[in-house]
Amino acid sequence: MRQKGFTYIGLLLLVAMTTSALAVAASLWSLESRREKEADLLFIGAEFRQAIASFRERTPAGQAPRFPQRLEELVDDRRWPTTRRHLRQVYVDPMTGSRDWGLVTAPGGGIVGVYSRSEAAPVKRARFPEDYEGFDDAPGYQQWRFVYSSPGGPAQEKN
Repeated sequence: MRQKGFTYIGLLLLVAMTTSALAVAASLWSLESRREKEADLLFIGAEFRQAIASFRERTPAGQAPRFPQRLEELVDDRRWPTTRRHLRQVYVDPMTGSRDWGLVTAPGGGIVGVYSRSEAAPVKRARFPEDYEGFDDAPGYQQWRFVYSSPGGPAQEKN
């Protein structure tokens, strides 16, 4: 009869240890998932910045260079007789799961950059590439601004 009590306690300890191990594994998986999303955000942000630069710098002859008015213009640039694509698609923000990007606008109009609308704090805090030196110790993803730098002056936000 005494054996049953020890078996029950042993089973309870096994369940407790398994639960603790699963909790640690879930925490590590969550952290790794956020790191992957951050890497995706850095890649997608660079793609947007490159597409905005391409849109601005590859202007048809006879037209003044300008920035896109909408992100969709990066996918379908109608300034040309044939379709020009600076991006394959308007990407989904990996942090929010939405295509609703925050927009950075030029003083004269047009989009010069994008940022995530996520208010979460980043996991990555340092060792960014040279182009992203302002990202160090940013309190949130909204401070990760992917902006085409032009000699036209400072950019302003558009919500």
